[in-house]
Amino acid sequence: MRAQFITANEVAEVMGVSRTKAYQIVRAMNKELKEMGYITIAGKCPVQYFKQKFYGLQMGGDKEP
Repeated sequence: MRAQFITANEVAEVMGVSRTKAYQIVRAMNKELKEMGYITIAGKCPVQYFKQKFYGLQMGGDKEP
């Protein structure tokens, strides 16, 4: 089973930023999701939302690009 959430530590690794910056990014994405009415988890965000925000990929579907 594929992970559905990406952690701040993984964001730091993927983007090549510090953990502090990664937590800021995750908090910003979670704030956006919360404003849209979604339930969020501190320190994690949905992988699909992360990909959409930073790589321009559309949400939905199970196929990897």
